[in-house]
Amino acid sequence: MREGHNNVIYRQDYLPPPFWIDSVDLTFDLDPAKTRVLNKMRVRRNPDVPPQALRLDGEELNLARVLVNGQGTSFKMEDHTLVLENLPEGNDPFELEIFTTCAPAKNTKLMGLYVSNESFFTQCEAEGFRRITYFLDRPDVMASYTVTLRGDKTKYPVMLSNGNLVEQGELDDDRHFAKWVDPFRKPSYLFALVAGQLVCREQRIVSRSGKEHLLQVYVRAGDLDKTEHAMNSLMHSVAWDEARFNLPLDLERFMIVATSDFNMGAMENKGLNIFNTKYVLASQATATDVDFANIESVVGHEYFHNWTGNRVTCRDWFQLSLKEGLTVFRDQEFSQDLAGEASARAVKRIEDVRVLRSAQFPEDAGPMAHPVRPDQYLEINNFYTVTVYEKGAEVVRMQQTLVGREGFAKGMALYFQRHDGHAVTCDDFAQAIADANPESPLAQKLEQFKRWYSQAGTPRVRAEGRFDEASGTYTLTLSQSCAPTPGQATKLPFVIPIAYGLVAADGREVASGMHVLTEASETLTFNGLQAAPVPSLLRGFSAPVILDHDYTDERLLTLLAHDTDPFNRWEAAQRLATARALKAIRGGGEVELDAPFVEAMRTVLRHPTLDAAFKELVLTLPGETYIAEQLETVDPQRVHVVREAMKEQLAQQLFADFEQAYEQNKDTGAYRPDPVSSGRRALAGLALAHLCLAARQSGDTVWPGKAYQRFKDAGNMTDRFNALTALVTSGHPLAAEALQRFHAMFKDEALVIDKWFALQASAPDRGGNVLPVVKQLMSHPDFNIRNPNRARSVIFSYCSGNPGGFHRADAAGYVFWSERVMELDSMNPQVAARLARALDRWKKLAEPLRTAAREAIARVAAKPDLSNDVREVVTRALAD
Repeated sequence: MREGHNNVIYRQDYLPPPFWIDSVDLTFDLDPAKTRVLNKMRVRRNPDVPPQALRLDGEELNLARVLVNGQGTSFKMEDHTLVLENLPEGNDPFELEIFTTCAPAKNTKLMGLYVSNESFFTQCEAEGFRRITYFLDRPDVMASYTVTLRGDKTKYPVMLSNGNLVEQGELDDDRHFAKWVDPFRKPSYLFALVAGQLVCREQRIVSRSGKEHLLQVYVRAGDLDKTEHAMNSLMHSVAWDEARFNLPLDLERFMIVATSDFNMGAMENKGLNIFNTKYVLASQATATDVDFANIESVVGHEYFHNWTGNRVTCRDWFQLSLKEGLTVFRDQEFSQDLAGEASARAVKRIEDVRVLRSAQFPEDAGPMAHPVRPDQYLEINNFYTVTVYEKGAEVVRMQQTLVGREGFAKGMALYFQRHDGHAVTCDDFAQAIADANPESPLAQKLEQFKRWYSQAGTPRVRAEGRFDEASGTYTLTLSQSCAPTPGQATKLPFVIPIAYGLVAADGREVASGMHVLTEASETLTFNGLQAAPVPSLLRGFSAPVILDHDYTDERLLTLLAHDTDPFNRWEAAQRLATARALKAIRGGGEVELDAPFVEAMRTVLRHPTLDAAFKELVLTLPGETYIAEQLETVDPQRVHVVREAMKEQLAQQLFADFEQAYEQNKDTGAYRPDPVSSGRRALAGLALAHLCLAARQSGDTVWPGKAYQRFKDAGNMTDRFNALTALVTSGHPLAAEALQRFHAMFKDEALVIDKWFALQASAPDRGGNVLPVVKQLMSHPDFNIRNPNRARSVIFSYCSGNPGGFHRADAAGYVFWSERVMELDSMNPQVAARLARALDRWKKLAEPLRTAAREAIARVAAKPDLSNDVREVVTRALAD
């Protein structure tokens, strides 16, 4: 357990810092074994806080010197906290100088200053800066930074930090220095440092105001040809933020640096974003369409943080969604705007909702359930969650829905006018949006709306419709509820915007609008109707809720065929498929898809005007995790068997249609990762997978042969990997040869080999064959558990992404999980805690899996030197 930080922290206990740090002057003498850090700070007491000692956070540091105003001073250590009591009185600033050393080469946690591939990198969010120097390591302490880097000129020719490069030059002993000044005050978590042998793609741009800026993307030599898309995404991000929200780039230069050893996706350090290579490097030969889309989204996300997170930051870590939820919303809007046409925007929206429902809804229903703005934590790293990010984005989206797109832009402008340069709260943001739109439903119900920030759990909206034929009146009663979550037994009504339409049996839309549900139950009345309509509710997924309505198959088929809202059209298909899966799972018999369902899928597949991307979404069955969440008690292997059987039946009964879809969409011309081309490749890939699956049942060798030929001849990674996936998931013997060939082709491309590992670890489990493969992969020469990407590609793909293979009757999957959690915890607790979440929903499991899972969790919890990161997860999992 980490010393000095093993107590639960509560939001209600927040107090302002007793001291302010106005400026920080850091000098680094870079050495992998022993980096020297001289920290000169200008400090003053906070006059609003009673006089007290200055307590500075620090971890794994060697303290050499402490000076106050140039003189030695007394101090004491309490655990890893440096305590200074003999400080100047009054409110005048004083100079505090601290000299420490650290060992970046030994830093396997990848927090603070560490070495990766002989280069230096930092990761300071949330509490990594204390691993670099002693500091008030909290987000509400904002200071101006000057950073001087000194190091070997040959080993570290590139030395970067936040802000602007103001000076550089030669030193003795073949060393050199670079001095950086950040013109904006920032909290310590946004500090960044990079030094190493890197190459750079540069682009000069001119903003709308006429100012010139330098954009740079730094990577290791040999990867420069894979940075064009990242640079284009950055340019698009800069242009979009200025056009959509009037937020210009505020620095002379903006830098992105990629590293292969990184715990997260990327980090928004002011002006110097450090990225996982996964979200920077892409070429058509090595990256899929999904990779290209993810890079665009993540580059946008981190750039947008420049304003929503950096210029205005969090008062405390409980307010994390202030920046993350808002910035996820902004990157989603960015991707939708770049997608252009309505159908491509709808596809993006559906993809975002799939993530929310497959990952965040289960979190809301599990032991780690917490509000968008948590009330307590033991380890803040555990709250970088889909609730804070994705649900937080939905809360922001609802605010835009309630005030309108223009009203939201006005609210954003007021937010920055009030809070630029400050550390604030989620309440401050919501208040600004409401105050800019005083006549809006948000302003009128603001205090109630803010329950979205304070109440955990996913609300359920029950819809009941009645039609009176004599009067032509249709009444729709909407009621809301929310189940208890840990620490919150009772929930008050939310503000829930419900976009709706009423669709006649012949497909005509007879009514549409938006209703804001604020009471436990409300009734809407519609007059002048000729017949009972089909309600199309929660259009565009207008609120992050579960909708309960007794849809008949006939009504769902009407929505699938005619609804003008693409989201609800897709949702109708999902409901039809989920109902059939649940019936088969609960019934225990053989799966047999009915003719109306199959015919509906055929109609979508043959539809002359629907986009290929939309067809691919409709024809993709609900995921195993989503299906499992609809059950009270879950046998994951039964869920897996049923879903695979449904896929096989669709493959067989739509064989000719899949053949036609493949032939029509397989050729997309010169590679472009645009929505239309990507959608066609996605549909061709889905078709090929089903054709190979059908061939497996019939013994036909034609389509597996075509898939293997496609794999060999493909001109881009999307088509190649789709073909490889079709062979692996269908279990065809050609898969082994294709996997071997794929590795030989890309053995020097780490990100591609991650895909190779992940595909095998997440493959359908036939007879318990996946776990032995996973163990074999961990012995592969290319596997390195210390690299987070590689650990995720094998261990996470199996434990979190392969329910049918992980939840084994012999509990061997759980034993493997517990061993890996403890192994990772000893080197990188943050990654270990993420893995620990794989058994969050163990209480839903059928016996004997339930008991076996609990025993595995208890085995981890019993480890005496467990980190706070993992301890918090397993303790909450075991709680009643």
